[in-house]
Amino acid sequence: MTEAMEQPRTQSTEGGTESVSTRTATRRGGGDPASRGRTTIADGVVEKIAGLATRDVVGVHAMGSGISRTFGAVRDRVPGGTKSVTRGVKAEVGEVQTALDLEIVVDYGVSITEVSQDVRENVVAAVERMTGLEVVEVNIAVSDVKLPEEEDEEPEPRIQ
Repeated sequence: MTEAMEQPRTQSTEGGTESVSTRTATRRGGGDPASRGRTTIADGVVEKIAGLATRDVVGVHAMGSGISRTFGAVRDRVPGGTKSVTRGVKAEVGEVQTALDLEIVVDYGVSITEVSQDVRENVVAAVERMTGLEVVEVNIAVSDVKLPEEEDEEPEPRIQ
């Protein structure tokens, strides 16, 4: 460790000379400050980022299986309940890498391969940019296709 040292110096003024003290910067510890300590990222954080990035892709109608979407729709209607952005997302997070499993419902008429490719690109970009983790794989399961004439699986509200 290096300690700060005072170095006296003189400065000329109109009335004479004046002694001025200056300090050099104190350097404590060694190495880059960014390397001091460890950052851990919870699975749920990566799941939220991936869920939002997936929903941003055109052609993705919903996420999760039919049962989880039904329960989610009920939970969303409960006062104080919040929409689950992690529905249909499972992440495994290590120290420097992460792997993701996504379950999606696509709109009828879109190319499933193109939607899957767009989802992978969007999720990898978002997760790597925001967390610094390397995304080693994004597995996508298309569990359903939303037909134009199908109604959403939300329960009918009892009160209008």
